[in-house]
Amino acid sequence: MHVDFSPVRSNEKKILDLAAEYSVDDLRAVTNTSIDTLLDLLRDLDDADVTFDPHDPDASDPYAVAGEEHIGWNLAHLIAHVTSSSEEWAAYSSILARGVHYGPEPRLRYETPWKDITTQAHCVQRLEESRRMRLAFLDSWPDRPDLEMRRELSPRYVERFGEMNAPACFLFGLMHEVGHYDQLREVRRQALEARSARAPAESV
Repeated sequence: MHVDFSPVRSNEKKILDLAAEYSVDDLRAVTNTSIDTLLDLLRDLDDADVTFDPHDPDASDPYAVAGEEHIGWNLAHLIAHVTSSSEEWAAYSSILARGVHYGPEPRLRYETPWKDITTQAHCVQRLEESRRMRLAFLDSWPDRPDLEMRRELSPRYVERFGEMNAPACFLFGLMHEVGHYDQLREVRRQALEARSARAPAESV
């Protein structure tokens, strides 16, 4: 089950309106679909593939540690990043669903250090771990979740995306993850191309 986020990205619909179309079971389904999509991207890759440093002329991350602002992100880095964001927003959804007010700070975010992920198996483990954590956040919702409680967000966020309740927060994290799909596919393409270029040299 996939979510079409294009109306939100084009400002035709707010994330709150999109979220109203999805039940808790739907949110479980879209979580599994996204994790399975990412696992498919890792299928048949080896450790060198997931740690391959891609060429990315548009790389720009002002929040990165010094020296990493303009590096291309390998697959391990991307997996660490997208799972962290999805888990963060799933955590907010759990709080709001229980009728608890939550402000913009502190952020409930932890990102696995990407340099610690050096194997394809570790990437798979991180994805399955993230699946378990996200589904657990949904399991923490009461049977009758509070759909009126909104997260306190900056005026910039509200102007761009609108207000967010529990389902909207959950979908917002997923929207970020889905937004990286094309980047993940391009890095996979480059990694496999590099592997093909290595093969003749290694056979000599």
